[in-house]
Amino acid sequence: MQFAKRLQPLQSNVFADMDTAKTKALAASKELIDLSLGSSDLAAQPHIIDAIAKSLDDPSTHGYLLFGATIAFRTAAATWYEQKFGISIDPETEVLPLIGSQEGTAHLPLAILNPGDYALLLDPGYPSHAGGVYLASGLIYPMPLRAENEFLPIFSDIPVDVLNKARMMVLSYPHNPTAATAPLSFFKEAVAFCQNHNIVLVHDFPYVDLIFSDETAPSIFQADPEKSVSIEFFTLSKSYNMGGFRIGFAIGNADLIRALRQVKAAVDFNQYRGILNGAVAALTGPQTGVQTAVATFKRRRDAFIGALDNIGWHVPTPQATMYVWAKLTDAWRHNSIEFCTKLVQETGVAASPGAGFGKSGEGYVRFALVREPLILEIAVQRIAEFLK
Repeated sequence: MQFAKRLQPLQSNVFADMDTAKTKALAASKELIDLSLGSSDLAAQPHIIDAIAKSLDDPSTHGYLLFGATIAFRTAAATWYEQKFGISIDPETEVLPLIGSQEGTAHLPLAILNPGDYALLLDPGYPSHAGGVYLASGLIYPMPLRAENEFLPIFSDIPVDVLNKARMMVLSYPHNPTAATAPLSFFKEAVAFCQNHNIVLVHDFPYVDLIFSDETAPSIFQADPEKSVSIEFFTLSKSYNMGGFRIGFAIGNADLIRALRQVKAAVDFNQYRGILNGAVAALTGPQTGVQTAVATFKRRRDAFIGALDNIGWHVPTPQATMYVWAKLTDAWRHNSIEFCTKLVQETGVAASPGAGFGKSGEGYVRFALVREPLILEIAVQRIAEFLK
């Protein structure tokens, strides 16, 4: 058989290699502490589960769900956004349901890029952002993120010949994997840059609520209130612990929403109506579960950072997300993959190598805070033995 050339960039997957390493560790009777995946171990709130459960007994929820029938969810998403950011949203033309935000970021390049067009992506960044560009036969220009620049890209460093062929830029703050945050002034700079160069600005915003300070994470539309060039992706995976339910949404420029809807119409219908009912309950119901999740991850962050500090691995305290982005020691500075592979095989502690998120991620490792503090402290004890 002959397969499309666009699959070639997708063949190398560091995280698949890590799954193999974890399997070997389990086979060797290692007790696994998996901190490699950003999948919350917390439960969705009872009122969310109840809404989904009640839907199962309703036969009217069992069929295909067309766009028009998603209006209750789109209205809930628009109202949630307006209450959070104070910007009016039209649920009919500016909201689109998604099977998780990853589905939206992966499909959007099909609506924007022609073969040979550039997408400007964060490096390191979330892997599906690159995957969607490859599937659209686009080219990637990685925007390096450095600690000395607070893990923010420098737009003036982008070459003119790349800008001439650039059609979209993808940002995501609070950021996975570095846990960096971005001020509103940065987003205003990004909006102006994209307006000047006729570039679609995409903001992937899964960690909108996972902030550990009194500040709030800015929405792209606080910098682009007219929605002139922007689209923003949200998910219920992080704030509401609904990762396995695969539900998210896009808000943005009506033309971009329409274009993404055209792509989706060719490949899927919509999420099961019962899950949308659960999502409506999440967005419109009590938000105490969100507050509890934030407090839980903050406690875990403090425990993990404190334990690392005690073993002499000094890491900046992240102000957002569920991750710790740790710079490796000199002995492992150029081989984060080998570090993570050997770590899990020898100790059972699984982490994500920075190289899996892009060239600029090399020299770092990402830990996901998806276990309780005591287990995180045990993980650090094992890491200390490994480093010896």
